[in-house]
Amino acid sequence: MRAIAEAPSKVIITGEHFVVHGAWALAAALPRRVRVEVAPANSFGVSSDRFGEGDDAQLLPVSRVVDAMAREFSVSSSVRVSISSAVPEGAGLGSSAATMVAVAAAYSRLNSLRLGADEIVRFSMVGEQHVHGNPSGIDPNISARGGVLLFRPGSRPRKVALDSSRTLIVSYSGRRRSTKGQINTVARMKQKHPGLFSMLAKGVSSLSLEAADRLREGDMEGLGGLLAVNHAVLDTVGVSNDILDRMVDLCASLGSYGAKLTGAGGGGSVVAVAPEAKEKSIVSGLSARGFETFKVEIPSEGVRSWSKR
Repeated sequence: MRAIAEAPSKVIITGEHFVVHGAWALAAALPRRVRVEVAPANSFGVSSDRFGEGDDAQLLPVSRVVDAMAREFSVSSSVRVSISSAVPEGAGLGSSAATMVAVAAAYSRLNSLRLGADEIVRFSMVGEQHVHGNPSGIDPNISARGGVLLFRPGSRPRKVALDSSRTLIVSYSGRRRSTKGQINTVARMKQKHPGLFSMLAKGVSSLSLEAADRLREGDMEGLGGLLAVNHAVLDTVGVSNDILDRMVDLCASLGSYGAKLTGAGGGGSVVAVAPEAKEKSIVSGLSARGFETFKVEIPSEGVRSWSKR
């Protein structure tokens, strides 16, 4: 008997970084997924199609998730974990969270634990904290629950119901970055300018609530304007860079309603919204300049798991 789980990647539409400091953020699950298979074994082992066997720096967080669950439920941690991913690492698309969520869900299924989304998130955070230091929890929440969420630490995630699908454009800069390092950059800005940071956090929190309304109502032009404002704020706190600014500017010149960096910044990806008639040219234009770019339809489902003999 073995268990398999697939968890989605994500895009943060508004509010990254400030969500760590208590602001609302808006995120959506994406169709690109991480697949994890867990099977009984003589000892613990983990492999990935992206990393070499025994690459502790990349794969140790997986063992921490399994160990935490094994201790709490008194089940065996002697399992073989196999990971395959369609989500680029360091792209700001929640690769690590999707991996931890899928590991927790597959291990739960293997041991018939029947854990719900709250528990899956709790255990996945064990791995996320090892990777990122002080994450807000938004990534594992959207990966576990799927759909579109308003998220703020300490509050119950709010589902944003859409009456039909919405299209986002996601473009990867090709430059990897450290989420932990970017979090520290913002923390230093907060320490240096606490009053300014507080005002920005409140403004971004309100912006995320407004963005949820625009998305719900299908007002993509209004949403695009909010993305542009949020990008300017993220640039102010030091997490954008020349390549991300150039990508955002290129989206605008190709006809998007608005674009911004998504995730930690310093590299990673941008997200844009555009008139339907412009979507193809934006994807083509970014791709022609060497940026991996794709359209996605949201909402997308959260983690799912099943057993297989």
